[in-house]
Amino acid sequence: MRSTLRTTILTALPVLVVPTFLISCSKKPEAVVQAQTVPAGANIRTAALSPVADYYDASGTVQSKTSCLLSSRITGAIVAIRTHEGDRVRAGQVLVEIDDRDARASISRAKAAVHEAGDAFDESAKSIEAAEAARTAAEANRSLANATFIRFKALLDRKSASPQEFDEAHARFAAASAEADRASALVATLRASRNRTMARMDEAEAGLDDAKIAATYSTIASPINGVVTSKRVEVGATATPGAPLLTVEDSAVYRLEAIVEDSHLGSIRLGDAVGVDIDALGTGEIPGKVSEIVPASDPASHSSIVKIALTFSGADSGFAARLRSGLFGRARFKLGERRILAIPASAIIRQGELTGVFVIEGESVHLRLVKCGKTYGDDIEVLSGLNEGERFAANGATIQSSRAN
Repeated sequence: MRSTLRTTILTALPVLVVPTFLISCSKKPEAVVQAQTVPAGANIRTAALSPVADYYDASGTVQSKTSCLLSSRITGAIVAIRTHEGDRVRAGQVLVEIDDRDARASISRAKAAVHEAGDAFDESAKSIEAAEAARTAAEANRSLANATFIRFKALLDRKSASPQEFDEAHARFAAASAEADRASALVATLRASRNRTMARMDEAEAGLDDAKIAATYSTIASPINGVVTSKRVEVGATATPGAPLLTVEDSAVYRLEAIVEDSHLGSIRLGDAVGVDIDALGTGEIPGKVSEIVPASDPASHSSIVKIALTFSGADSGFAARLRSGLFGRARFKLGERRILAIPASAIIRQGELTGVFVIEGESVHLRLVKCGKTYGDDIEVLSGLNEGERFAANGATIQSSRAN
């Protein structure tokens, strides 16, 4: 009687819970229900190995390709902030204004220095002009004195002039020569002074340029077209050199920075196509391309960062506008191909955490436990429980229904 009761229970239940789930492929598992004749509606197929793409999934974070952290180059009170977080801005748009009174005072001082140096240069030019005229006159006087000296020397040799007259002519020539030398020295001195004045004027003009450039630091503009993602200051705060004020991201180009185990890096190349799934968009897999492999590994996790450029077609441009830095995403890298035993998902019978397949042996059908792996479209990989060449029912639900009846 106990044997009859056990047979009745096995016949009535489509799946019997068994204490073990993992089944070796090398050993054919036993049936978990009593075998019976193959129903007429059974869709019988033969298990066979088939090539499939081998993928590696990695999680990551969406980041903008270009992110600009704006800071001040001068110290001053912030007098205006012309943007808010989430605002879209264009390149060159002024976002922050800093008190520029010091900068304007520096410009005024620099202009005064330029004006002063210009006046000194003009005065020096006039002095040189007068000194050159005096030198010309002195040179002419020396030439005349020299000619007179030569004539008196000839007259003295012929006894036609007295020694007194010769000495006076010689003295006049010496005095004229000294005056001409002094005039030439004065011209040289004035020219050197003019050169120094020119240097001061160049320095003053450079100072004015520096003051004008420093004045531009009082306004901080966006360097790119993008969106403001962070504002760290308010009006009235003091801006200091290097202290962050705003963050602007390029909202047109984003990429997924995926964390990839080092053991898989050898199969990934620049330019490889990668499927990317970003949960927040709800678009399913979108196309991407490996744009950068960071040549540094994290010693703690033994992983590296692979950057994947995201591309959207015209129809998906609305989804691209919803991208933001920090969104979670998954990347699917194609590592190659492998052969697997895959069967239609319709062949799988599920009962709790157990899965099974109706296997055909001769004219009988019985349910066998199997362990499933990844899903490939409408097919499911069978890791154990079913061997290549065995026959099975592709319409498991139909067989289960017929058995119940």
